[in-house]
Amino acid sequence: MFTVKELIPRGIYGRAALILILPIVMIQLIVSTAFIQRHFEGVTEQMTRGVALDLAFVLAEFNSGSHVQDALRRAQAVAGPLQVTLTLPAGADAPTTETRAFYDVSGRAIIRTLRESLPDLIGADVSGTDRIVHLRFATRFGDLQADLSRKRLSASNPHQLLVIMILASVLMTVIAYYFLRRQLRPIRQLASAAEAFGRGERIAFKPRGALEVRAAGRAFLDMRNRIERQMEQRTLMLSGVSHDLRTPLTRMRLGLSFLPEDDEVKGLKEDVTQMERLVDEFLTFVRGDAIEAGAEEVEPLTLAGEVVEAARRGGGEVALLPVEGKVPAVRLRSDSVRRALENLIGNALRHGTRAELALRVTPHQLIFAVEDDGPGIAEDRREEALRPFTRLEAERDPNRGGGVGLGLSIAADIARGHGGALTLGKSARLGGLKAEFSVAL
Repeated sequence: MFTVKELIPRGIYGRAALILILPIVMIQLIVSTAFIQRHFEGVTEQMTRGVALDLAFVLAEFNSGSHVQDALRRAQAVAGPLQVTLTLPAGADAPTTETRAFYDVSGRAIIRTLRESLPDLIGADVSGTDRIVHLRFATRFGDLQADLSRKRLSASNPHQLLVIMILASVLMTVIAYYFLRRQLRPIRQLASAAEAFGRGERIAFKPRGALEVRAAGRAFLDMRNRIERQMEQRTLMLSGVSHDLRTPLTRMRLGLSFLPEDDEVKGLKEDVTQMERLVDEFLTFVRGDAIEAGAEEVEPLTLAGEVVEAARRGGGEVALLPVEGKVPAVRLRSDSVRRALENLIGNALRHGTRAELALRVTPHQLIFAVEDDGPGIAEDRREEALRPFTRLEAERDPNRGGGVGLGLSIAADIARGHGGALTLGKSARLGGLKAEFSVAL
């Protein structure tokens, strides 16, 4: 059972067409019904009353005859010019009741008017496909049958009026749709430009349409320019920070290389290495996708295979599960997605002994699922785990070989930049954490 909400179109074109067409159809139905029932029914009554006077005159002449032959002769003398055919006695097709089609509105008016005007009327049949009306009258010489054309009793069916109304409605709908499409196209272009910018792409857009749509378009362009300027300034700042931070670390590493190798020097070298890794992770997090190439057509299965192979070369036990069906090429920023998958697999191997990567395609999303056999994350702390610089357990302490709490945050940010999301759950296959990284198709 469908509800009204489910029947209403979801797209702006469908709703605009519904707003446009539904009133036109309703107005046409109301006008047509009122016109046919009132105007044509009134015309039919007037025409039928005129014919009823003619039939009353014919019956009066018939009843004034001295015998049957004289009555029939006198009635036919006046019935002929009036285009009424008389039969005495009444034939087998003479009706004894009222007969009409259920949809015949004017036929109902004909029978009612004849009943009111001709008391001697026994039956009337207006249902014939030959457009002939058959009548039976009671006279002093027996039942008399009178046949006449339906054209004399009712107005013609309003075919021409209906055709004109339909053609006019179609023409006005086409014209209205043309202008409506010109107004809705800028809205769709604005939505496409905003969606593309959310994916890190820049497409040409010029405000068009009504004043309100133009204002929204100009506001979007101003917002996009401000964001791009901020991203450019951030990129320049990060380039300077990266240089300023790496230079003293390089000098420290170089100085330590000239010192005698002992436990203290070895510990200092590990601290320098850890600091370099922390700097790299901090810069990766704040940099985002600002300095990466734009989206391109990528084979997801090939990309996943490369990430898994790189993890295997690093000594990790990672498996790429078989994919059911064909995985289509997707437009995405391959470096970003590669870094997100590497972070997820790195986390899986850090807290477990093996990991699996699977691909799944839905009508609107491409999903990369990374599962491990580690301890997992409690359900009430999964949202907290996606926040930057969050370390849930002691083993995530960077001084003990863990990260700084940015791997999941970076992956989630990349997923949002591709119109998707990063969701955490429990692995049904391996028992550890299941991280689903989705991108929009």
